[in-house]
Amino acid sequence: MELTHFNEQGRARMVDVSGKEITQRSAAARSMVKMDPGTLAAIKEGNIGKGDVLAVAQVAGIMAAKQTSSWIPMCHPLPLTGIDIRFADNGKDELYIEATVKTTGRTGVEMEALTAVSAAALTVYDMCKALQKDMVIGPTQLAAKSGGKNGDYTLDS
Repeated sequence: MELTHFNEQGRARMVDVSGKEITQRSAAARSMVKMDPGTLAAIKEGNIGKGDVLAVAQVAGIMAAKQTSSWIPMCHPLPLTGIDIRFADNGKDELYIEATVKTTGRTGVEMEALTAVSAAALTVYDMCKALQKDMVIGPTQLAAKSGGKNGDYTLDS
């Protein structure tokens, strides 16, 4: 497999996507924050002093997806057409975060989806760290993608 992010001198470059076809593209990523049951209960009950943890994390994830090219050096700035952040939990000690990002463009939105869930998870940590400092974030992974020349992908799990 040829790595396209390197030029003939072996130096990093931003890939030229101008010859690629414009297609509908989407990606979903997920992450998890493992915490004490009391911390999860406080989030769900709205008992975190900094405010509504999930609402703030949702906005943070959306903002991060829109700014991915500012965070990740070789990412193209993309006109995103949709971003959705969802939360679920296991009722005990795990908060699940999933983001779906969409665009119509020449390159995919995998990094935008991954950035969204990462920022949302970090925001949960930030808002709850006064209660618990040893929360664990991850795994963070691409769950699915569609569109583009490499076709569709769905994580086996």
